[in-house]
Amino acid sequence: MRHRKKLNHLSRKSAHRKAMLANMASSLILHKRITTTTAKAKELRTFVEPMITRSKEDSTHSRRMVFKNLRDKYAVSELFREVASKVGERPGGYTRIIKLGNRLGDNADMCIIELVDFNENMLAEKDSAKPKSARRRRGGKKKGIGEVISAGTEVETEETGASETVESVTEESLTEVDTEPVDEADEPVADTEPVAEAEALDGPDADTEAVAAEPEAESTEKEVTAAVLETESETVAAEPETETTAKEVATEDAEAETPEAKAEETEETQPDAEEDKEEKKEE
Repeated sequence: MRHRKKLNHLSRKSAHRKAMLANMASSLILHKRITTTTAKAKELRTFVEPMITRSKEDSTHSRRMVFKNLRDKYAVSELFREVASKVGERPGGYTRIIKLGNRLGDNADMCIIELVDFNENMLAEKDSAKPKSARRRRGGKKKGIGEVISAGTEVETEETGASETVESVTEESLTEVDTEPVDEADEPVADTEPVAEAEALDGPDADTEAVAAEPEAESTEKEVTAAVLETESETVAAEPETETTAKEVATEDAEAETPEAKAEETEETQPDAEEDKEEKKEE
């Protein structure tokens, strides 16, 4: 019987088993996913996860301790560069086992073991999934008789207090309703004032005022027409005066210009006559 024996030997000696797990761990780190039997995957999980935790601290000591188990420098460099950067915030649980069913031939239980942070499809589904609200039951200890009675009295006091508040609110609302019509009654008085003014304008006094205003308008029109006629007569009387003054000015200019013009003409004609006489003598 296997009582208190947690280690699965996997039907192999220790050297063979360690070499097999080292090879599987290197393949898992390099390829991020491998297919194997469920028993081997469970042993591989306990073998590789402590090394992933150690890779969070990138130091020479950590690299040497990981290399002692993996025995592959390429896997060590991949672990400390890419895997550690993605797994840095995760506190354990770096691998996932997905069962595939039984293998044909020996009917062995098969599965896929992968690194959790490198499965992009499942990460996208987790981001798109809506957060579910937590449901909690409200269960507690059973109440005694005394607690039930005290709860009943508290409920009664709350009900009475609520009824008192409702009554006070109703009384206040009624008082407001009683006072509001008084304010409303004052408003129509202001509305009636324009009506009274309109009636006063439309009454008999308005007719008398309109009748009295008509003769005044007629008198003003007559005054305007008389003023227009006066201005026209003044303009007509001023036109002959302007014509006579223009004629007088023209005659004066002609009289003033005649002696001078005659003198100039005589002066101009004398040289011409002398020249004609000289030309005749020469001929």
